[in-house]
Amino acid sequence: MSECAEDHPLKDRLQKLRCHFTWGLLIEDTELSNLQDRILEEIQFLDTKYNVRVHNLLAYVKHLKGKHEDALESLKQEEELVQGGQADQSDVRNLVTWGNYAWVYYHMGRLADAQTYLDKVENTCQKSANPSHYRMECPEMDCEEGWALLKCGRKNYERAKACFEKALEADPENPEFNTGYAITVYRLDYPAKRLYNVSDAFSLQPLRQAIRLNPEDAYLKALLALKLQDVGQEAEGRECMEEALAHTSSQTYVFRYAAKFFRRQGRLDEALKYLKMALKATPSSAFLHHQIGLCYRGQMFQIKNATHMQPRGRDRENVDRLIQLVIFHFEYAVKQKPTFEIAHIHLALMYVIAGDHEKAEDTFQKLLHMTPAQENTLQDIHFHYGQFQQFQKKSEVDAITHYLKAIKIGKDSYARDKSINALKQLASKKLKTNAFDLEGLSLQGLVHRVKGELKEALECYEQALRLAADRDNKVACGL
Repeated sequence: MSECAEDHPLKDRLQKLRCHFTWGLLIEDTELSNLQDRILEEIQFLDTKYNVRVHNLLAYVKHLKGKHEDALESLKQEEELVQGGQADQSDVRNLVTWGNYAWVYYHMGRLADAQTYLDKVENTCQKSANPSHYRMECPEMDCEEGWALLKCGRKNYERAKACFEKALEADPENPEFNTGYAITVYRLDYPAKRLYNVSDAFSLQPLRQAIRLNPEDAYLKALLALKLQDVGQEAEGRECMEEALAHTSSQTYVFRYAAKFFRRQGRLDEALKYLKMALKATPSSAFLHHQIGLCYRGQMFQIKNATHMQPRGRDRENVDRLIQLVIFHFEYAVKQKPTFEIAHIHLALMYVIAGDHEKAEDTFQKLLHMTPAQENTLQDIHFHYGQFQQFQKKSEVDAITHYLKAIKIGKDSYARDKSINALKQLASKKLKTNAFDLEGLSLQGLVHRVKGELKEALECYEQALRLAADRDNKVACGL
């Protein structure tokens, strides 16, 4: 951009627009290539009337990568698709596109072109008797913002949810608004425990509502099937997944979720069949490579369990082969998507199984420097690193540090429960060796406290304080 453009008064007006440049989308630099790949996959393989908007996001990503001419081409495609849709709403739907045009031209230093698109926005807003020259408050704009936030990753999901909620307040029966809201809450509805109740799954009703309004949407049916599986409704989930698979639309995406459904049932060969079909269409998908790695990991555990964890001969060879396959696919997944936290965790644990503690340590360190969007992910990281320190590094001190970090994140989760149990076992081990071990008593008190057993916690702390006082007295007396 030219120097004169940077301080041009045009910028004040640009900042009033509602578009990708003003929505504060949280996208890390390392995510750009993966995000672009996912957008292109959606354009090609997701058969929905609602993915028209992704060309706008694609243009924004191309801008972030410094490819302004390519960004303009994507905006042109978006404009053409909108014109071919609902003509009566084309001006409203074009507001975001025109805003993006204005910003791209501004960054290119083409200020006259930027002004042209600002004028288009202003004229449309004035026709609608909008109080702002450059902003239109309407549910369609809230929906557009919601889709952009949703597609930019987990750190944006809560804001996406708020956008779709606002749009639904104005039009509760709108099929698109309900679809965006259902997908968003599905992604936020991560089970804190491995198994949880139907009443805890807050995305079930929105998914059912969205499917009622979009009965041919196979993608939504696949998501509902997985959520039903989460809450133990396997039979209804299987029926829903079969309906999704019967559709010819969005097959690449349905195959992904069907594979996940079957993998969680232990039907690993069937899961791999669907994953490999999807991989032919989207060979660079981080999601698919992660899921394939999970399937091979499952096969490895099946062999180990069948041989009572002592595989020999051909079984040993198959285990070693599967370990390398798992590592290959997990490594590929995190290379494609460097912010893929759960894949990093699984990769670190596979390095442990392979005996490569140096790579495991490096991977855990990468995880510890990430800022996960969900607290339960951070709990997972600290719990598994605590296990690594305790059993591979033989450092109980460092293990306790990370178990405590997982517990101090107050969110109820599987990793938090496991961290509490790990501390309980360490405390019992210390007290079995020495019933007056101060650290053991303190840990035992902490375990009681976080479990809500306050009376028992106080008893442990009081005993620890008495022992500490007695020890200090003996030291003072030279004993």
